[in-house]
Amino acid sequence: MTTTSAPSTGRDDAAYLELVGRLDLATKVRLLTGATSFTLHGEESIGLAPMAFSDGPTGVRGLKFTGGDHVALFPSATVLASAWSEETAHEVGEMLAEEAERQQIHVVLGPTINLHRTPLGGRLFEAYSEDPLLTGRLAAAYVRGMQGRGIGACLKHLVANESETLRNYMNSVVSETALREVYLLPFEIAVQDADAWSIMAAYNDVNGVAATEQDHVNNAVVKGEWGWDGLLMSDWFATKTSAPAALGGLDLVMPGPDGPWGEALVADVESGAVDESVIDAHVVRLLRLAERVGALGSPDERRVWPAESLAPDAPARREQLRRLATDGMVVLRNEDGVLPLAATGSVALIGRHGVDTICMGGGSATVNPPYQVSIADGLEAAIGDRLTVVDGVEVRDRAVVAEANAITDPETGQPGLRVAYLDADGVVMSSEHSSVSSVVTGWDDVLPRPTDKVVLTARLTGSGPVRLGVLGSGTWTVDLDGERVGSVDLVAEGFDPGESMLKPPVWTVDTDATTTVDDEGSREGALVTATVTVVRSEPQPGPDGKLSTLSHIIASGMGMKGLVVSPVPADASEVLESATTAAADADLAVVVVGLTEEQETEATDKSTLALPGEQDAMVSAVAAAARRTVVVVNASTPVLMPWFDEVDAVLVVGLPGQEGGHAVADALLGVREPAGRLVTSWPAADEAAPAWEVVPDGLTLEYTDGTFVGYRGFAAGHAPAPAHWLGAGDGYGAWTYPSARLVDGGSGAAPSVEVTVANGSVHDSREVVQVYLRPDTDDQPVRLVGFAPVQVAAGAEATVTVGTDARLWRRWDESTNAWGEPLSGGTLLVARGLGDVQAELPLA
Repeated sequence: MTTTSAPSTGRDDAAYLELVGRLDLATKVRLLTGATSFTLHGEESIGLAPMAFSDGPTGVRGLKFTGGDHVALFPSATVLASAWSEETAHEVGEMLAEEAERQQIHVVLGPTINLHRTPLGGRLFEAYSEDPLLTGRLAAAYVRGMQGRGIGACLKHLVANESETLRNYMNSVVSETALREVYLLPFEIAVQDADAWSIMAAYNDVNGVAATEQDHVNNAVVKGEWGWDGLLMSDWFATKTSAPAALGGLDLVMPGPDGPWGEALVADVESGAVDESVIDAHVVRLLRLAERVGALGSPDERRVWPAESLAPDAPARREQLRRLATDGMVVLRNEDGVLPLAATGSVALIGRHGVDTICMGGGSATVNPPYQVSIADGLEAAIGDRLTVVDGVEVRDRAVVAEANAITDPETGQPGLRVAYLDADGVVMSSEHSSVSSVVTGWDDVLPRPTDKVVLTARLTGSGPVRLGVLGSGTWTVDLDGERVGSVDLVAEGFDPGESMLKPPVWTVDTDATTTVDDEGSREGALVTATVTVVRSEPQPGPDGKLSTLSHIIASGMGMKGLVVSPVPADASEVLESATTAAADADLAVVVVGLTEEQETEATDKSTLALPGEQDAMVSAVAAAARRTVVVVNASTPVLMPWFDEVDAVLVVGLPGQEGGHAVADALLGVREPAGRLVTSWPAADEAAPAWEVVPDGLTLEYTDGTFVGYRGFAAGHAPAPAHWLGAGDGYGAWTYPSARLVDGGSGAAPSVEVTVANGSVHDSREVVQVYLRPDTDDQPVRLVGFAPVQVAAGAEATVTVGTDARLWRRWDESTNAWGEPLSGGTLLVARGLGDVQAELPLA
């Protein structure tokens, strides 16, 4: 082969079965569990090469959970989705495929296409929207872009995994109607319209049956009704059983090398509990995936990886990421055209998120980027000495690991720290430099013997008061320049192994660090040595009263260990005084507020939509002191904005990726229009949403909102009107809709709508025309049925035809357990979000 893409699959099932027939039972079963955390076994006797998977919602991280090679950090999925552009999603799929090729990754674990059912969901930032059509169309475009380059996409998480609390044990109770019409629909669209090559089964139960054992969903619907021929893998550590999972449609258990299959599944086949043909069918799907990604056949037939690839910090990649981030930013308020900012005048940038911009969420979406541009750095590069920067109030309750520039490796002098892994006899098995300040034991430390102790050593780059500490379960000692400053036992909370990695326990102490100067004037920072003994224990039952794989993982001591180094926080009153003084002295104040990875992360949900800390008070104080105030919201999910009417402009920038600061500067200054539209309705108050609760009741979470998820429920009056509807956003245009008319779709086809839009602004702008169906009956929710973006020059008009999707007219009939007669009648609403309906078109 001379191409860098994978060969197309040409074998039929008989050819795959012939390969499978060459293998004994134990070998076949071995192939159905991962070889390591992110790799699969090969089998040269049938030409099967090992395959590599990687997390990928906002960047292709690679084979290590922490550290690893530098990779491109993309804007979060909600930012990308806010462009409402299939072209954007397709481009992102291609870019991620390029990132995968550089690291020789065969399958990228994304996109995440669960819905934003409740605004409290901690993982919403890595999913697209509350709407199933928007989610499905963007996912299909992403998949086409990625798989067009021969890299497999993986739709996740099947299904009804819309919250994180007790995700490994909880039972989502969902009506068949809601399952079919809402929660399965994004998966169905991505399968039908893009032929996704793999799907990931979720952690949770669905209607009392584990997602990994869901014969109804996995076999009857996805593999049966949809005719999908791809591979269904488990989420990591999600598989709970042997025979029930194998019979329930699961094809692959991840991660490896251990798991509930192996010898147990061989025994199930030998006992007759599982027919060997079931195993063969799973292996066929594995081989089909392998051929699609170029890992099956003779060496000459397999994928040839590119010799050269685009670096994550290459100018071309920087430009792409900067553009993608700006395109997904949303203007929610712009009084008197304060945005874009004037080319003259002084600007005060205020807020912790301005100087420490949050560019990515927590969990499996975390990557190791080559850099992250803060909003302060981006604006300074754009407007120079017109800018004054003032730190803001504290935004975190928990300490985080040290930034790489706060510490250096004492052996190499490089930013980062030194990590040593010791066995039970105290023998150093590995000593290495780490560019990040944390490691994951039991995951990334692939060593000859189990790790008993980890020693983290670093020199501080600063001196004076410092907050020093550690995070991660285990028995810790912390020394500063040889003197003990702390000894502590830390224990992870909860029943989810993810919490020990993503929400580890923390200990800190405020102390003073001294920089020494030798006779030649060389400065040397204080030396910190943090040693943790990994604590292993007997497995304990989970909240369901059962011992499981998860019980053993938690007992193994697996989890993140890290070093905390940060400034001692200033008093909030002093911060507010500095902020208001700077605001009063400037021509305009830009206040940056937002969330952190404490709220927007895997494995935990939020309890409120309020901004953490004293951020609301900071905004109000600045607004009272400043001539003009612009608020930038550095969060990808809804937040409350009690000060909304006090400020002149609000720009939602989400989690904008490694080019975040430059992209925000482009948006504020009008270098590129922030033309995004909200992908989720923002409630006006806590608990004021059609679905709110994320904490299961006795491990059960009822989807009581049925098909009235998000804006559908708001429109039906199931909750007070939201502060901002799905689809809201202005960009820098000024829009009117002079005309809208129905276009007959023909026999059996869904109608289209021809819409003329006029941009009365002095700026060229991009509009997103949205079409909703409002049925005649109260038991049917309003729903998005089509959308189309259109670019219009200043002062000009354009006409766009918006097609609608017939799948949104379907109705599930629970009495017959089948699709019933589709909806008829009703009204099509042409809108800029349901808070701004421009035309109503009755259907016959």
